Amino acid sequence: MIRNRRAIRPLTEVKMGATRNRQLPSIAQFRTDFPQFDDTHKFPDAQIQFRLNLADKQLDENRLGDMFGYLVELMVAHYMALWAADSRSVARGGAGGANSGVLSSKTVDKVSASYDTGATLNPNAGFWNNTRYGSEFYELLLMFGAGGIQL
Repeated sequence: MIRNRRAIRPLTEVKMGATRNRQLPSIAQFRTDFPQFDDTHKFPDAQIQFRLNLADKQLDENRLGDMFGYLVELMVAHYMALWAADSRSVARGGAGGANSGVLSSKTVDKVSASYDTGATLNPNAGFWNNTRYGSEFYELLLMFGAGGIQL
């Protein structure tokens, strides 16, 4: 497919350069540590590898030490959970990519439920609050004093 005179390559062909972090987890390691993402149909290897490559560019194993692998996997899990929501939207005929935030209350007929999201979400985490994985990722980065990292 050609758009604006540039070929659009399939995701599996997109290369982001050589791995810079030696401790970068593999797809298999990610699926072992986060078995909720082991369905290769729902969570294709190409999507996981793309996010691993992204994390490799944004995180530094020298700064994060032995927590590097876990933080990478939390970041990937966050993106994969959002990707799965987009995929479900597309399957129903939607455009995907919608960001509705965290559901704090819901009413069905005469039954309603609400949650105090203030107790579990960091008001400064923004995008990372959209999944439990992102919230944990953000909190751990703060504990490392990584406030100067732009994500």
